[in-house]
Amino acid sequence: MKIGLLGFGVVGRGVYELTRGRDDMQVVKVLRREDMQLPDAKTVRDIRDIVEDDSIDTVVEVMGGLHPAYDYVRAAIEAGKNVVTANKALVCTFYDELLPLVQEKGVCFRCTAAVGGGIGWLSELERARRVQSIREVGGIMNGTCNYILDNMTRQGLNYDDVLKQAQALGYAEADPSTDVDGIDTWHKVILSANIAFGVSLDKETVPVAGIRNIKAEDVENFKAHGLVCKLISTGKRENGVISAYVQPTLVRDGEPEAAVPMNYNLITFIGETSQRMSFFGQGAGRYPTAYNVVQDLVDVLAGKGFYAPYGGRAAAVNDEKLTWYVRGNWSGETKEYWGSAAVTAPVSVAAMHAWLKENPNAFAAAIRG
Repeated sequence: MKIGLLGFGVVGRGVYELTRGRDDMQVVKVLRREDMQLPDAKTVRDIRDIVEDDSIDTVVEVMGGLHPAYDYVRAAIEAGKNVVTANKALVCTFYDELLPLVQEKGVCFRCTAAVGGGIGWLSELERARRVQSIREVGGIMNGTCNYILDNMTRQGLNYDDVLKQAQALGYAEADPSTDVDGIDTWHKVILSANIAFGVSLDKETVPVAGIRNIKAEDVENFKAHGLVCKLISTGKRENGVISAYVQPTLVRDGEPEAAVPMNYNLITFIGETSQRMSFFGQGAGRYPTAYNVVQDLVDVLAGKGFYAPYGGRAAAVNDEKLTWYVRGNWSGETKEYWGSAAVTAPVSVAAMHAWLKENPNAFAAAIRG
């Protein structure tokens, strides 16, 4: 296998290092802005030097972002090349454009590193869906949020201080919005649900709420009631109806999610026959992510295509009613108060997310029964 590598940052370098010395694959060209000397690969600045090179059969995209990454990936597929990417935003955003093209061109397209970079989650989900119907997917999919929530819980620190700590350690970006506002998790659960249920979810029907507004006083309230806050994604299929959402969720101390430490992930599927199966590990990092990129390259050598057939469009219906912890200008039915926060009567997921959009400074977390 001759590989064209798009991007030579943290993950790109990891992929290059893990493929060096292998007999079955070799990075022969690297696309990057600046020239550099590599012992067995040529650096190029023009994508055409890769997509028009007939000796290259597989392209690895680890640039990140939507553009020009999407344009380059699309050009590679149109040129008949296999593609491996770690870019969940790209795959999720352009799912309806890429998957039909992949099927038309008959190439392999893999993105295991895009969700749970060190876990191999999508490969496990692929194996499960081959032999059973999947009822539910989801869990803790973002290490940055988990690091913040875990340290707020264990150390009693406020959000801003823990965020600065996470940034200093490299667990959070200078602009953490994609993580703390739940967008990274949103991309991941949509992609997971698409594969699990064989559909293409309308992203606009999948609501998301992040952790930006959580305060130390909230965490103290949770502790007083034996609860731990985690950012949890959910994708369910019941009687042919799909629901999907991302939101802070309060779980009982002692449940598996409550014990997930630091920047780790815990992602779960519930199958018709296997029931609940969970996968724990690092969600990101040079070698965990690069490891799964190389696993995908091995799968491409074996002729594995995408994880599931491209399915028809589907809208999420989020009418499930939950009890919520709400701090903010809540005027709905209330069961009790925890300090200045309300514990609501059952409210649908859709209704609570609509309320949060109208009250951007409020904080709400679903209380798992």
